[in-house]
Amino acid sequence: MTAAPPEAEALIERRGRAGVVVLNRPRALNALTLTMVRLIADGLDEWERDGAVDRIVILAAGERAFCAGGDIRRLYDLGRAGDHDAQLTFWREEYQLDRRIKTYPKPIVVLAGGITMGGGVGLMMNAAHRVVDERFVFAMPEVGIGFFPDVGAAWFLPRLKHRAGVYFALTGLRADAGDALALGLAETFVASAALPALAQALEGDEPVKAALARFAAPPGRSALISEAEDIEACFSRPDREAILDALRHAERRGRAFAAPARAAMLEKSPTSQAIALRQMTLGRAADFDQALRMDYRIVSRICRGHDFYEGVRAVIVDKDNRPQWNPPPSPAEVDAYFAPLDVGELTFPARGG
Repeated sequence: MTAAPPEAEALIERRGRAGVVVLNRPRALNALTLTMVRLIADGLDEWERDGAVDRIVILAAGERAFCAGGDIRRLYDLGRAGDHDAQLTFWREEYQLDRRIKTYPKPIVVLAGGITMGGGVGLMMNAAHRVVDERFVFAMPEVGIGFFPDVGAAWFLPRLKHRAGVYFALTGLRADAGDALALGLAETFVASAALPALAQALEGDEPVKAALARFAAPPGRSALISEAEDIEACFSRPDREAILDALRHAERRGRAFAAPARAAMLEKSPTSQAIALRQMTLGRAADFDQALRMDYRIVSRICRGHDFYEGVRAVIVDKDNRPQWNPPPSPAEVDAYFAPLDVGELTFPARGG
């Protein structure tokens, strides 16, 4: 494989035994573009056929972020121009890449230092091995821009301990490295100063699991896990209003998580929260492919709606942080987001080999 030029949005290189992906938009917090998605997919195809490559490593340039999500401003501009086909091309290929990572026949190791949100979570959570450092910040903040937790979140969030996935989906709040290890978002903590040495070790002959174990260190304490039972009690309620009521009572009992969670929920799109809560319910019984097809059905409707554009306007474009959301949807309106598409359901083409 010919190495990408140093200014490429993603560097795709073979280094020893490893196929290495470097997300290379540090000034944009390594936000994913369609170009990046295609470069990574092509690299995975090439390395699957290469017998000299027996593991994949995905990491990022810069100190601030692994990947802050998709390039939302670009997707907003496409939608405002009415180019929904271009929007859906990105989401379709992103979801196909997430599945490629999930089902890849060689171990994929993600070194997630710094901000990891949205599409970056899709890259991380679907990999075989998830490594975080003390800079790590996790969030699925989509309900704050009138979007929804996608990239397979309907599969992995409901499977987190203590209903933490519902908490993250409805509030958009963050987790640190200690939370990530305690709740099952990550499996290995490595100090940031040791990540370059780990990346180099992964290029050699040492087995992947042995290298990860050699560099692993204890994470910091998780604040969320200390309130896990109360989080679970609140976020097991059946709908948004019941959850808000439970959080109000938890706040009165002095539970530290409750007031920030309730305040966050009250700021976010009620439509997005209704969609997310339905995802969390359906996702518990869905397989991964079904979760991604669910994502694609939802995004095919949400990109033609109101709240996504209003949320991006308020948070990213005008930055007034005063979105005017649509009223809470009826159950029938929520159902419509999940209905089969008339044409163009998400498919998973065979690649590599």
